[in-house]
Amino acid sequence: MKLFLTTICAGALSLAFAAAQTSSTTTTTTAGAQSTTTTTENVGTITEFTPGSAIVLNAGAGEPVHYKLGKSVTYINARGKVINAERLRKDRKVRVHYVKEGNDMVVDKVTVIKDK
Repeated sequence: MKLFLTTICAGALSLAFAAAQTSSTTTTTTAGAQSTTTTTENVGTITEFTPGSAIVLNAGAGEPVHYKLGKSVTYINARGKVINAERLRKDRKVRVHYVKEGNDMVVDKVTVIKDK
């Protein structure tokens, strides 16, 4: 009975931990060299935005975070529709999906978060 309860508690704890994760890691091995790519999301307010180049977000804690924009970034409005990069502006709250490549955080998706 004790083993059964321990197994159930361990399973529940594993599910709770897995649900709380916001990033995933992919490890790729190429010709003997191994590299790790991590994808994750972050939410913040745009403080600087240069279409095709970079976006800077203030996440509310500490220094603003600088991201590079990837070659093909998808921009989504608060209603889920694809928009042009030029529609983004300073002081908008957004969610960025990015890939960590070495020391760079490269954004591939920006989603505007609806103001409440």
